[in-house]
Amino acid sequence: MNKRNSITDIGKIYFWTATINKWQRLLVNDTYKDIIIGSLKYLSDLDKIDVFAFVIMPNHIHLIWRKNDINGKESVNGSFLKFTAHQFKKQLLKEGNNELLKYRVKANNKSYEFWQRDPLAIDIYSPEVASQKLDYIHNNPLAEQWDLVQHPVDYKYSSAGFYEEGSKEFQFIKDLRDEF
Repeated sequence: MNKRNSITDIGKIYFWTATINKWQRLLVNDTYKDIIIGSLKYLSDLDKIDVFAFVIMPNHIHLIWRKNDINGKESVNGSFLKFTAHQFKKQLLKEGNNELLKYRVKANNKSYEFWQRDPLAIDIYSPEVASQKLDYIHNNPLAEQWDLVQHPVDYKYSSAGFYEEGSKEFQFIKDLRDEF
């Protein structure tokens, strides 16, 4: 099986997808979605990233973002995945159920793995690609296998409201249309 491209360069805009380990539906609960939002806001506030679009689905996320700088010694996407994984673990421990066991792994460097190791990065190299990826992200909650809402702006954990209605709910969102 071919490995997906996960390499991202500083200063370039990418469509980026990360998936929960074994496609489990950890992100159904809004608490876990809020962890992701908090991390995006934090990294954006530090000017480590620019977030242009996102959607948080039950078992994966799609972003259009640009890395502006590394985060200490780590890549920003590495920091994002590591931080959210630690927060997921804390939350599952706090909830005190057996859900945490679903993410147990036998590895030398960790006991749990929340994110699959194959994030996908696609270069946004033109206005046409940007538009296509924005539409894909914002329509993802309407897909037949999800059927989460009837209209993209009705899905809270998405940037669709920003693009369709000018919503400022997520202050960290920057307009992708200004980049081309």
